[in-house]
Amino acid sequence: MIHRSWKIIGLALLVYVAAMSFIVPLGPGLIDFQRVTTTERLDASPEQDAPFYELIGIGTHWNALNEEQSGQLKCILKHESQLAELPVVSITDDQHAIVKVDLPDTLPSKSWDVFVIHPIDGTLLLENGLFLEDQTIEENYSWTNPSIEQLESTLTFHFPFQPRIFESIRNLMWHVPMWFTMFVLMGIGFVASIKQLSAQNKTFQFDDQALASVQTGIFFGALGLLTGSLWARYTWGAWWVDDPQLNGALITVMVYAGYLVLRASVQNRRQRAQLSAVYNLFAFTILVILLMVLPRFTESLHPGKGGNPGFNTYDLDSTLRWVFYPAVLGWILWGVWMYRLRLQFNRLDEKLKRILH
Repeated sequence: MIHRSWKIIGLALLVYVAAMSFIVPLGPGLIDFQRVTTTERLDASPEQDAPFYELIGIGTHWNALNEEQSGQLKCILKHESQLAELPVVSITDDQHAIVKVDLPDTLPSKSWDVFVIHPIDGTLLLENGLFLEDQTIEENYSWTNPSIEQLESTLTFHFPFQPRIFESIRNLMWHVPMWFTMFVLMGIGFVASIKQLSAQNKTFQFDDQALASVQTGIFFGALGLLTGSLWARYTWGAWWVDDPQLNGALITVMVYAGYLVLRASVQNRRQRAQLSAVYNLFAFTILVILLMVLPRFTESLHPGKGGNPGFNTYDLDSTLRWVFYPAVLGWILWGVWMYRLRLQFNRLDEKLKRILH
């Protein structure tokens, strides 16, 4: 029963992750804060001097306010310690609102962060959301500051909103666990190769384990590259960019592909087992250096590398954890299951070859 239970758990976790990846909605966020060029959408006179801007949200609930709550939607600009509250002219719908940018001609900066405070969506931020070209800059200029309430969203169970990532954050449950699974499988192969080199009876069981783990690990590495490339296309605008994390991942998969080429080029099994074990130790060292060490000391677009914070530091909230952690465990269990099946297949194939020859 125990022999089968962990497999059932792995499959159940993957089914759960697949369902939650599509069911859980995206949390509220701000997409844009753009100037309104026509007066058709304004509930104000076009002769007014102050420009009007349109707030554009995603997953927001601004129109859900009743008449008593109509004044609770706030828009505040922030530059360092300087704050300025803007009047909300009208709420078009749940994701659109018109704001009057009534500011002095003299300002401490042209670039401002935009905060939106809402009793349902909480406090939302659009970094550098407003850039004012015509104002005079006086760095020491100041005025009486309003306060920014750090409200938490009252919405339950939703994935966190992140600029540029948007709905593609769901790929986190697929792309990242692929690499975790590859690390585990290549780690199994690393240990098996050490045992193969230190084995006194010159058995080949550890060589079989190393081969099966690398074969399965390369499969997950290829899936990691494909899901990563797809994610890059929708977040960075290109299928592939010159990034140390991406280049290191590709080189790592190619190095392990060289392991399979080496095995195919050596006919003597004992010699093949020894050479492959040495090469596998080298390949695992390359994996650690290229994917875990070097990217942390170089500039990288990839989250968690080169000073770019990872999901765990800025938006791996409780909802995402309820799906992400089961995804990691489920993919690892499935990967180990595939490794065991591959190991059995390789051993049966080797016995069949000995019988036929």
